[in-house]
Amino acid sequence: MRTCGIEIKGSEAIVCLMTLKHGLFELADCRQNRFALSKDADQQQMRQFQFTFAKFIEDYQISQLVIKERPQKGKFAGGAVGFKIEAALQLIAGCNCTIISATELKEKLKRHPLPIDFKDTGLKVFQETAFLAGYAFLMK
Repeated sequence: MRTCGIEIKGSEAIVCLMTLKHGLFELADCRQNRFALSKDADQQQMRQFQFTFAKFIEDYQISQLVIKERPQKGKFAGGAVGFKIEAALQLIAGCNCTIISATELKEKLKRHPLPIDFKDTGLKVFQETAFLAGYAFLMK
C-alpha cells in the first residue's frame, strides 16, 4: 500500500510518498513534492488543482492519503486556502483519505520512534511533517 503523507502549509500541499513492505519503509522518488493553489482560487482553479493531484495519485498508484490536521482556531490556525486544499484532496475518488491529529502523531512517534534520523532519508527539510504523518499512519 503506497501512502502519501501530506502537510498543508499556507497555500501548498507538501507531500512524501512511502510504502511499508515486510517491516521496512521505502521512500519513493516522485516528480513533485508540493502542490500549490493560488490564494484567490476560483472554481476552475480548484478543479485543476484536484485534477493534477488525482493524476499524481494515479501515476504513483497511491492508495492512502494522510493529512496532518491543522487547528481551526488559535495562533496556528489554518487559513481558508488550506481548508480548500484539504476538501479537494478528501473528495478525490478512488483514494482513501485520513486526517491525523498532532496528538495522535506524537503518540505514534512515542510508541514507534523513527528507526533513522530524518536527515538520513534524503528528503527535503520542508517534507519532514508530511513524512511523519505518513510514518505515523503506517505504524498503526
